[in-house]
This record gives sequence, C-alpha cells and structure tokens, in this order.
Amino acid sequence: MRRGKKYQESAKKYNPGNTYELGEALGLVKTMAYAKFDETVDLSVKVSLKKNQSVRDTVVLPNQFRGEKKILVFCKAEKEKEAQEAGAAYVGAEELIEKVKGGWLDFDVAVATPDMMKGVGKLGMVLGRKGLMPNPKTGTVTFDLKGALAELKKGRVEFRADKTGVVHLAVGKLSMEPEKIAENVKVVVAEIKRKRPVDAKGEFIQTASVASTMGPGVWVSIKDEE
Repeated sequence: MRRGKKYQESAKKYNPGNTYELGEALGLVKTMAYAKFDETVDLSVKVSLKKNQSVRDTVVLPNQFRGEKKILVFCKAEKEKEAQEAGAAYVGAEELIEKVKGGWLDFDVAVATPDMMKGVGKLGMVLGRKGLMPNPKTGTVTFDLKGALAELKKGRVEFRADKTGVVHLAVGKLSMEPEKIAENVKVVVAEIKRKRPVDAKGEFIQTASVASTMGPGVWVSIKDEE
C-alpha cells in the first residue's frame, strides 16, 4: 500500500519493528501526528482464538472523549417515563420501529426491553448493518433502563474481535493527556483478558498497537499492563 509523503516522513520518527512501553508508544503517536484535526487514538489487540471462539463485551472507559450519545429506547408505555427520565433522546414502541424500518437512523445507540425484541428483531437488516442492533450480551436488551442508560452515558462502549481475531477500539483523542489515554488502554486490555475463553490455550493476547487516525501504528508491550 502506497503511503503519502506526510505519512512517510512521520514514520521516520520511530522504528516500526520495535515494541514500546505504553507511555512511550503514546508519546510517539502524538509526535508523529500530522493531520490538521484532532485525531482519534485507536487500540488494536490481536488475540488467539479458535474458530468457534469469540471475544465480545462492553467496557466503560474512565476518561471520555466523545460528545453525548443520542440513545433510542424501544419500550412499551409503562417504561417510557423511566427511559425519558434516564435521558433517552427517543422513546417509543411500534411507531418507532416503523420509523426506523423506513430508514431513519438519527441516533447513536439503541436499547430495547426484552418484550419489544420480537418487533425490533425485524429491524435486523437496518440496525445490523450499522452495528446498532440491541443485544443482551452488550446490556442493550434489558428492563433496567435506568441502569443501562446511566452506563451508556458514562461512556460504555462495545468491543469484539473481528474474523481475524483483532479487537479494534477508539481509546482517546490526541488532544487528551497521554496519562488519560493510557488509563483507557489499560481498562480495555484488562477487560479483553477477562473475556478469555475458558478453553483458550497458550498466550491469549499476542500483539497490541496504538495509532492515530492518520498516523502509523506503534507496537505496545502489554505485559506490564496487568
């Protein structure tokens, strides 16, 4: 893959074959940034999984870096007040399902009570493509709307390994203090380790790297991030 001149000049500031401690790696990512906007810092963690294994969960990052999320809640009338008081941007039942079915997607997260999933399930083609489908495994299918929305507003995000066994997750912005980004990284790594399949063998986390949106990736030693 051919890279632009700015990228190539940036990459000269480090040895791409080296593995760095987390603090040093984040310092390099910041030094090598060249975009004119506040780039996102992404973490990529390669885990060892068999074909029938997966890693998926949610985590609340201690240091937030994104604006408040618009949360949509599918629920029946008796739960509407709870959802509204918890801060949902949109609340409804069948009428909301029909609106989303028509292509309306002006929200960041969808939550549903279990008794709404029969109808919400019909939105699989619409919500699934955008990664917005409510799922019990990520705490977005629940009767505890107050608790679910409180965590989402704190910054709860979902992570999952892709088909190649890599977990990709945004962990901060370049404008943040490196210590705060490092804290987010440590929390994510700890959660990934916690989700290690019981029958997984050998070294579970194989490699990890951090990179800004436009910049080169830097290998990170995660052995000290226990």
